[in-house]
This record gives sequence, structure tokens and C-alpha cells, in this order.
Amino acid sequence: MTAELDLMDIQGNLLRAYGRFSFPMARYFFLRVYDAKRGRKFVGDVTRCVTTAANWGSGPGEIEKPTVTTNIAFTYAGLKALELPRASLAGFPPEFATGMKSRQDILGDDGPSAPAHWDKAWHGEPVHIFISINAQQQQYLDLQYELLAKMVEHCDGAVLMVHGHRSGDGTDLAYQDAKIIVEDGKPSSKEHFGYTDGIGDAVFEGLPVPPGRVLGRGKQTKDGWLPLATGEFILGHLDEAREYPAAPAPFLLSRNGSFMVYRKLHQNVGSFNAYLDSEGSRYPGGKELLAAKFMGRWRDNGAPLAHAPDAVAKQGWDTRFGAATESEQDAMLSNFTFDDDQSGAKCPFSAHMRRINPRASLEHVRGAFDTPGALSDRRRILRRGLPYGEVNDQRRDDGNHGIIIMMMGASISRQFEFVQQQWINYGNDFRAGNDKEIILGNHRVTPPSKAVIQVNPTGDGVPYFLRNIPRLV
Repeated sequence: MTAELDLMDIQGNLLRAYGRFSFPMARYFFLRVYDAKRGRKFVGDVTRCVTTAANWGSGPGEIEKPTVTTNIAFTYAGLKALELPRASLAGFPPEFATGMKSRQDILGDDGPSAPAHWDKAWHGEPVHIFISINAQQQQYLDLQYELLAKMVEHCDGAVLMVHGHRSGDGTDLAYQDAKIIVEDGKPSSKEHFGYTDGIGDAVFEGLPVPPGRVLGRGKQTKDGWLPLATGEFILGHLDEAREYPAAPAPFLLSRNGSFMVYRKLHQNVGSFNAYLDSEGSRYPGGKELLAAKFMGRWRDNGAPLAHAPDAVAKQGWDTRFGAATESEQDAMLSNFTFDDDQSGAKCPFSAHMRRINPRASLEHVRGAFDTPGALSDRRRILRRGLPYGEVNDQRRDDGNHGIIIMMMGASISRQFEFVQQQWINYGNDFRAGNDKEIILGNHRVTPPSKAVIQVNPTGDGVPYFLRNIPRLV
């Protein structure tokens, strides 16, 4: 890796998915600023609590691993409320300045996903500041939250917490909690549909990770896997076009920062289970293979369909996985391509994983580019977050459970919005017409959503058609 990053000037959640580092619980809360001067002082006070990306350890240039982390972000309205100079405000892109509600048509946030159905916190005045806390234990989370809440109280109304986050018992809270799912008394990496999550986060230049972690997580080139350009995710650095991403002035305002998208995704667990049971009883490969076709990975351990396209191949993969070292297991989960699956027979074109990161599969003519994945490298996103809530009845959609997901990158429009609009809710780039991505697509009753589970075009099998797909998220 060639880039030198100032880790003390970068927030820790940009370089680390805290859940992978034994921080199984989080609390997110939002603030409004009513006095710019007092608000700026509050931000200055919070800044002293912010967790940087400095390496954890006892060696040179390292710091002791914290028990709790704290990070902060601002909306455009928040920067305006803090009286950031107009010349700087004018440099922000329109998708950041106008906010998510105004982009609902682009994002497909319609029907039950429309802003009118969002938590009460998002109604009325815009929020200004986002603060996230991740902790190793509940006691550390509570103590840090109490500390920050007292800092808000000392602002005497100049800064206020935004209430209205839906809780499990129906009450509205001043914060949103999230935590890993526990299975059989042990922490897991699952989400509420039962899939293993958090496997394929992007690796870019300067990221302090072992070299082997770039396999399957960087960019595909003729020389193998290489880290993505830093500027795809962090402002002030060169991106894949060898340009500096658009950012507001002055340079020090934006350098080493990023744009973040916060989404609270409710999961319709009852609809998912009922649909999977119904279609799985008819699908030739059975229920669990169909579930893997929805995602592109098997549910139990994340085995990619690219390596384990059926139950027999999965059994052999599991045996090798069980005998592998931790680093070898990591490579088995991520180091694959769709080069030999141009028909979608292994991983369908509407599977979640293929839509979110097509790798080089959009290069339909082999050898067309020096960097085969160039069409998708500009769309990569860093993903953070954790599940929230508990599922008390697997047959029902109601309740309060899902995923808090935060997506970070140098361009909201080129990365998050493009993927959401063009790859999740529209399938033309994948030769799938109007078929939506199965898991996250904004499926409608009219016209009914469908998707095709492809088969080997030279074999005897016939494609399986999923019909009347319900909105799962």
C-alpha cells in the first residue's frame, strides 16, 4: 500500500468497522443547534472525545485500545446552523445539501418506505449533528452516553437532543440502540434474516490491514487484486480517476473527511420467512440454496456461491473452511470473481451481493479494460452499522428490528445513490431489465416484482422465476 494517511486526522469509524474489533453494541443520537456560538463550543468539547483512526496497540505510534468509541458527523443544515461560511457551504454537492427526504424518488423510498413512515425524529425540523458511540460492554456505553448527555444539558437549550426513535415497546427514545445478534448464548455476525454479514468491506490504499485482506475486497486488475484509490472514500486524496474528489473549501475543512449516509432499515422477517418457505418448497435446490441465491452467499457461514454453487460443492467448501487458518478463511470468504459465471448460473444477477458489488462481471467482453472492474470500482462504499431490535415472532413483520447501516464514500451521488437507483431498483446493467435486487429492492404489488434464478445455459435445467416478491426491507 502506497498512501500515507494521517490517522490522527481521520475518524476511527471511517477506517474501522467497530463490530469486527469487539465493539458489539452502539448508540446513535442526533442533535439540533439553536445558537451557533454555543453550538460551536459544544462541537469543540465533543471533539476531545472523538476516536481517531490511530492504530491500537503498545508499539510506536499506537494507542491503547479504548473501551468505548465516539464519532461525530454533520448535516448540511447543521453546518449552516453552526454558521459555516457561505463560501464553504456553496462547495457542498446538492445531494448532501438537500438531504435524503428530497431524494426519495431517486432512492425509491416510496410506499411503506416513504419519509412519512420514518421515525418521528425525522419529522419537523432537520437534524444537525450525529454522534455515534460503540462500546465493548454495556456499562461503557451507558457511561459515555451520560457524559455526552450532560454536555448537551450544559448548553442550556442551545443544543438539544432529537427525540423520536422508535423502540421495541413502542415508546420514542432520544437515541437509537444497535447491537450484534446473540445465537445460543454466543455473539454472531448474523442479521435478522439469518445471513452472515459484514464480510466484503472495501480495502483502499493506506488502510492499515494485512496485505492478504485486499483479496476480493480491492479492485480487480490484470496484475491481480490491488487496493482501491484512497480518494474513493476519503476527501483530499486521489481517486480511481487520478483526480481529487469534489469537496468544499478550504482544503483543511474537507481533507480526511468523508460523506456518510445513515439508513434505518426495518426488516420484514415474517414476509421473508413466508416467501422463502413458499418458494423454497418448489425450488429444485431447496430452501437453503434459494436463500443463498437471494443473497449470493449461504446463510450459515457466508460461503460465496461463486465457490459453492450447490449443496455438494458447499459440503466440500465447508470441509476446507473448517481446516483453514483464520487468514485462509478470510480469503475463502472474499477472494472470488464472477469471471466464470457470466450467465448468472452460480450467483443470480438479482442477488444482493452481485448487485452491490458486481466486481468485474459488468465487463461482458473479456479484456476490454486494463482494470476489469473499472465500471464498479467507482461505486464501492464503506459499510458500517449493526442490527437493531429483537424478533419476537418470526411469523410477523411488525415490531422494531432491522439494520442500522451507514455508508461512507467521497460521493453520495456516484456511490450510494447510483447503487440504490441503478443497481438495486433497476436491473438493466445486469441484463435483468426492470428486475430489482431481491433483498433490498422496493418491490411493489402493482406491477408485481419478479426475478430470475438463472441456470447453466448449456445444461438441461430451466430458469426459476420468482414472482410477487414482497418488500422485504
